[in-house]
Order: sequence, then structure tokens, then C-alpha cells
Amino acid sequence: MTDAPAPTGAPTRCGFAALIGVPNAGKSTLINALVGSKVSIVSRKVQTTRAPVRGIAVAGSSQVIFVDTPGIFAPKRRLDRAMVQAAWGAGGDADAVALLLDARKGLDEGSEAILDRMAESRAKRYLVLNKIDTVEVEKLLKLAEAVNARLAFADTFMVSALRGHGVPKFLEVLGESMPAGPWLYPADQVTDAPLRLFAAEITREKMFERLHEELPYQTTVETDSWTTRPDGSARIEQSIFVTREGHKKIVIGEGGQTLKAIGKAARRDIGEAAECEVHLFLHVKVRENWLDDPERFRGMGLEFPKGKG
Repeated sequence: MTDAPAPTGAPTRCGFAALIGVPNAGKSTLINALVGSKVSIVSRKVQTTRAPVRGIAVAGSSQVIFVDTPGIFAPKRRLDRAMVQAAWGAGGDADAVALLLDARKGLDEGSEAILDRMAESRAKRYLVLNKIDTVEVEKLLKLAEAVNARLAFADTFMVSALRGHGVPKFLEVLGESMPAGPWLYPADQVTDAPLRLFAAEITREKMFERLHEELPYQTTVETDSWTTRPDGSARIEQSIFVTREGHKKIVIGEGGQTLKAIGKAARRDIGEAAECEVHLFLHVKVRENWLDDPERFRGMGLEFPKGKG
């Protein structure tokens, strides 16, 4: 990675800020709001984000590389352990760590456990209370006081990631806290995720929107090929891996309608990200042991945990 051209004027700053929290606290929505573009998939279902996703934002003369981490929870399966391991790994390497709490839920058991672990971090700590538009001011103030009493934070922010309230101020303060140094990315770059990987994540997001219960958690998507055609459009082939033949039938749907709907929605968003017309071809494959396959984990950007699932 080479240093990006620095903007003229004030001395530049650049660093990493990790967003951590329990599942469904709104981390992906917040990072998209901070960056000003979609770089992380969003779903109302918990544990949508599997591997740390980087979003790049500019605040004045500062460049902040945000890391959207998987929600931290008590892991039960090998994939769960890999996700939690990735989240703490991202937090440990960052210049700043922001704990995101759903203001409606407050301090639950999962958040308490994160606070205990955060006490060991050397990074500058920030508290972000999200979804403030759904909670009374008095409750917000009490929550902020209670969390800061448990662990000291450099600053506390109250935001609505969905509506954008409080987001610019949070970005401004984080930018000022980054270490002095040259920018690592061009000013107009919003993520360092390879487009092939992001395209697979978009398709997985559309599966979360259309499939119910546990099925999306038993699937993964990989981009097999990406070919630029003479007219500038892209031909993309993706594989959706499921663990059972019955799951394959559900993903495809009656007459192929579910798969068509997933493909149509994914094609639109991938086209926006790639800034070209997209021809997307989805193939559903049964791979019973993909949750125990190190290669599938590497494809998701995760380390394969040792030991039994």
C-alpha cells in the first residue's frame, strides 16, 4: 500500500477506528453513514457482518479508516468463534475503538462483557449511543452516565445512524484524534474491500432480506468470475453454498422465483458499486461441510479457528 497524495493546507492525520458492539447495535448502518456510501451490508437480522469491513472517511485534513466488525456475542459454532475473533482482532489493532450501544436496550449482558474486555485496550475509547431518536433524553443521559461509570471513555456521542443525527460531529472528533501522518488511500476511495468480495456480500445481504429463520446463516456466497465485456458491462458468476439439498430448494424457490428476486436486487446494488451494467448469474450448490472448510473461511476474510466447531 502506498501513501495517497496529501491534501494541501493543514498537516494530515490518518488512522484506524474500530466499531464494536453486540449484534444489531447498528454498526453497519453507522459506518455507511460515516463514509457516505454503502460499504457494509445491513440487515435487521443479527450477526449479518461476518468479517471486518473497512470504510474510509475524510474529516477535514484527516482520513479515518473505520473497521465495521462482526457483532460480539457468545460463540457456539466454529463460524461464530471466527467472527468474534475477527472483531477483537480489529479492535486490538486500531488507534481508536468506539463501543456502539443500542440506546433502547442499554447495558445488557453482552455489552457488559465487551466493557470488561475493552478495559484491556490501549486504544482511545469512545462511547456511541445509537438510535437516540427512539429514546427519551433522560434515559439517554442516565445510560451515558452508567456506562462511563463502568469504564472511562474519552468522549460520548449520541447518534442516530439511520437518520444521520450526530454522525458528523463523531467523525470530526475521531479525525482530530488520529495520529499525524500521510493518508493511506485516495481521497475518493470509500473502502479497501475488493469489488469481487463486496459483490458477494451484497448478494448475501439480499438473501438475508428474502430468507427466514436460520437459513441465511447456513449459506455463504463467493464470486467465481468477473469479466468485463466489450461494451463495458460486467458478467459476474457467483456460487451460493448451502449445507443441505432442502436448503437449495428454498433458495431457488418455486419456479426459481426466490433466486430471481435475490439476483435482481443484488444486480442493481452491485451495478451501483461497480458503476457499470451488471449481468449476474447465480448458482446454488450443496456443500455439506462448508462450515468446516478453511478455504471458505479465507474467502470470507476470516481465520479458520482450531478445534471442533
